[in-house]
Amino acid sequence: MSDRVTEARLLFDCERLTLARRLRGLRKNQLAQAVGTTPTAIGQYEAGVHRPSEKTLSRLAIALGVPVEFFHAGRSPVTLDSAHAHFRSLRSTTQIERDQALAYGRIAADIVGALEDLVEFPAAELPERPVPPDEIAGRGPVEAARLAREALLGGGGAPVPHMVRLLERNGVIVLILPPSTERVDAFSIGAHPRPMVLFNPAKGDYWRNRFDGAHELGHLVMHADAEPGSKVIEDQAHRFAAEFLMPEDAIAPELPRTADWSRLAVLKATWGVSMAALLYRARTLGIMKEVTYRNAMSTMAARGWRRQEPGPPKPLEAPTMLTRAVELTAASGTDRDALAERARVTRADLDLLVPPRSRPTLNT
Repeated sequence: MSDRVTEARLLFDCERLTLARRLRGLRKNQLAQAVGTTPTAIGQYEAGVHRPSEKTLSRLAIALGVPVEFFHAGRSPVTLDSAHAHFRSLRSTTQIERDQALAYGRIAADIVGALEDLVEFPAAELPERPVPPDEIAGRGPVEAARLAREALLGGGGAPVPHMVRLLERNGVIVLILPPSTERVDAFSIGAHPRPMVLFNPAKGDYWRNRFDGAHELGHLVMHADAEPGSKVIEDQAHRFAAEFLMPEDAIAPELPRTADWSRLAVLKATWGVSMAALLYRARTLGIMKEVTYRNAMSTMAARGWRRQEPGPPKPLEAPTMLTRAVELTAASGTDRDALAERARVTRADLDLLVPPRSRPTLNT
């Protein structure tokens, strides 16, 4: 065996094996089959009970698509799990899918850590307004959204021009997850060591994506200590997003009492939210009667507007902070290969999370 493999075995970090397996979306039995061992052995390697032989370590690296050096201790000792992240629904995705998405969040944090050694990021300065996780109908989410608008937008009732740019300007790391994680909805991580918002790669809806961004901002502002995943927590984040993107005092006078589609189309373009969100907002603010709202939603369903609303599509708001940081480091002499090595991630995974501008990517 080569000196590289010998060194990797001596410096083997069991958590890095777990991370690599989760990145590839594999169960222990699948990895065991790929390298010719048993699930029990994989479990013992990941628990640190036993250290893999040099031969097995080489097979693990090949099966997981990482260099053997990946199994050295990483930049961050923190292990992310579902308790750290606000997933929309724990029932709609498998644990393997959530683990894979979190694994990408973990290596994204390592990339950011490597970049922060070389460039300066905006300070992470989000307001905090905790809302009790059992508060069902209180004003907490609305007050939290108003506080956030005051802190991040300087107050007022104007539409939010660019949700992703607002997050990045305030030190939040924003990423589009790789295609392999398309079943996982947008989610957020409070501090690792910076707040992060990770978007679903399959959504092509500009208006829904903006609402997702505001929803995740709500979690970051309100739910630092709340257990993720409950219906109440998710409803609070939805109410936060509605007030943040459509502040009551500003939008209430503009909302129609009936399903005025022309009027709704104008408001959609102005506020950057869907017609469905506008109808729901009109209903929750008591402007539109329940029966009127239900009839309007039935009409949208019959016309196929629940899947795709009328009007030309808009390109998604795309994150740019990490892309620009990578370009700055390259200009100063640290190219992508060197950056990946500093972050202890593969170049392929770096390019997945922070695509070079020359490659097809989301429009800004």
